[in-house]
Amino acid sequence: MTRRSVARSVTGGRLAVPLIVLVVLAANIIGVGTVVLLLIGVEDGSGDTGRTPVLWTAAAYLVLAFPLATVVGLRRQRVTNRWLVAGRPPTREEATHALRVPLDTAVVAGTVWLLGALLMGVASAAAFPDPRVGWRVGVAVLLGGVATAGVTYLLVAWVARAVTARALAEHPPVGRLALGVRIRLLLTWGLTSGVPMLGVVLLYLDPSNPRGPGKGAVVFLVVVALLVGALATLLIARAVGQPLRELRRAVQQVGQGEYDVDVVVDDAGEIGLLQEGVNSMAAGLAERERLRDLFGRHVGTSVAQQALATGVSLGGEVRTAAALFVDIAGSTSLVRRTGPEEMVGLLNRFFEVVVDTVEAEGGLVNKFEGDAALCVFGAPTDHPDPSGAALRAARRICDAVAEAGEVDIGVGVACGRVWAGQVGAASRLEYTVIGDPVNEAARLTELAKDHPGRAVASGSTVTSAGGDEREHWVPDREVELRGRDEPTPTWVRR
Repeated sequence: MTRRSVARSVTGGRLAVPLIVLVVLAANIIGVGTVVLLLIGVEDGSGDTGRTPVLWTAAAYLVLAFPLATVVGLRRQRVTNRWLVAGRPPTREEATHALRVPLDTAVVAGTVWLLGALLMGVASAAAFPDPRVGWRVGVAVLLGGVATAGVTYLLVAWVARAVTARALAEHPPVGRLALGVRIRLLLTWGLTSGVPMLGVVLLYLDPSNPRGPGKGAVVFLVVVALLVGALATLLIARAVGQPLRELRRAVQQVGQGEYDVDVVVDDAGEIGLLQEGVNSMAAGLAERERLRDLFGRHVGTSVAQQALATGVSLGGEVRTAAALFVDIAGSTSLVRRTGPEEMVGLLNRFFEVVVDTVEAEGGLVNKFEGDAALCVFGAPTDHPDPSGAALRAARRICDAVAEAGEVDIGVGVACGRVWAGQVGAASRLEYTVIGDPVNEAARLTELAKDHPGRAVASGSTVTSAGGDEREHWVPDREVELRGRDEPTPTWVRR
């Protein structure tokens, strides 16, 4: 959870307990009103009504039951209220207890209504001449209690989402579900269809009223069913729809490459597992992207992409590539003058120029060798004009370094057939290029340090360059490079 969402959860969690009490009282008062209206129409057909003692019995029971149920409910949630008020993270046991708040509250409400149904049934059987009226009253109160307990669960689950989020933030769901989506949908079906339809059926099967129910009782029951059904459907739709909308936004952000996603886990069922799964997925992708970035920084972006696409193994291929070797002139005396720390900063600024220039031309900085760097064009990925790109990069590097005025360099460029691939051991690999152009570029770099243009290229490299790059170079002398038996034509910057 983010700091802001945690703060919202702390505030909401402290307000959740009094809100739960108010919600439970409201749900039970609505249920009591509904049952009372049903009982007002109760009679056994003999003309002798017992409604008055029954209603007085109900009133007396409510006066005792409501305060007692409130105290019992609060005592059951003392553990949850304690860590909420203290503002501390819950233990696993406390978090598990907090996740049962909606269910525990519904159980308390259901127990109160069950006892009330037994009491009202007995009182009605004693008050009316026909004892069978007691069954009718008891069943009516019981159905009202089922509806009230169900609505209580849905309302408390909605109000206690901040408490659920606090608990799950410390102890995410691990597969054991409280009441999942399936159970909640079945509960909604019971409130919207099961209980009302059962009530209508019992009205017509009531043996104490052979003439059947009155029109008013049926209409009232249908209206109550519609209202309760609408409330239950609204609550379940909100409980399922709002998290799904947040998950959809989170998945869209991940799809756009924004991995800094943290969905608040505020459901103890399948939706909570999905929320936690999205958070884990985003964290995994962020870690993967971080490793990819670090991998690319160490070996080069193109090498990293190739390794991720084809895997890593010893071996490579022969291809045509251009090698650019750049080295600082007089680095030994320079480090003596500057000191190691200042030299490191100077090298970083110098290599930043090299990396930016080479990558802009589609090349790869293959390796740093102290104060020198080997750059490759045409490996590991194909390049339409490796020679031209290497020559342009050489000119741009020389110009940028000369403008900075911090170091003096030499740049050598050569092109030809090289072997490019992974070398080393199975446990430690390095991408490299091996071949005569690499050695030739390194030798030409030593010549370039003594040339005013600070860049020397082999003749074959310049002649094979595309576009108008050749116009920036002029032929120079032929030299016999160390390790080669034949002279090498060289070209220098114009």
